[in-house]
Amino acid sequence: MANQGVNDPVNLGRRRFLTATTAVVGAVGAGFVAVPFIKSWNPSTRAKLAGAPVTADISALGENQRLILEWRGQPIWIVKRSKAVLDALPTLDGELRDPKSENKDQQPAYIKGEFRSLKPEISVLVGLCTHLGCSPEMKAEIRPEPFDPNWKGGYFCPCHKSRFDMAGRVFQGVPAPSNLLVPPHHYADDNTIVIGVDPQGAA
Repeated sequence: MANQGVNDPVNLGRRRFLTATTAVVGAVGAGFVAVPFIKSWNPSTRAKLAGAPVTADISALGENQRLILEWRGQPIWIVKRSKAVLDALPTLDGELRDPKSENKDQQPAYIKGEFRSLKPEISVLVGLCTHLGCSPEMKAEIRPEPFDPNWKGGYFCPCHKSRFDMAGRVFQGVPAPSNLLVPPHHYADDNTIVIGVDPQGAA
């Protein structure tokens, strides 16, 4: 009678339950072990925030065209400005809040003048409005616009109507308090721009 009950349906059901429970617990335990290992493949938050430099070939960039990159989670706009746009920039000083870019927090020290760039024709800007961080629209053509009949090219933020010229300088009387930011950058050669590293090599 020692084997009585071995084939009892209740015992078989209990055996299946215990086997399944053991398997589930084992799988969960393996999952907890695997998650830190899998996470180790991804860059750390600190590494993402540090932001490695970004390199771009601008040889195919046409006049008044924009190349958009991402650096440190921000859109970076690289624009090749036309001669007409460059000629118009000095004429806008009287309409701008900070035409000489005297706020040193808005661009590196080596970025000076009304063009706010290392090369007059190439503009490099962080594409976020300085009001609430919206992304302005590029309106590069010199032509009347609904928001400005004397528009000389620039950026218009549809969220709250802030306006910037093609150098990223903010107009007077708009919500944005300051010019668009210029990120650190330099040229590796005539057609290669590196975002995130100054000409002297300091990131």
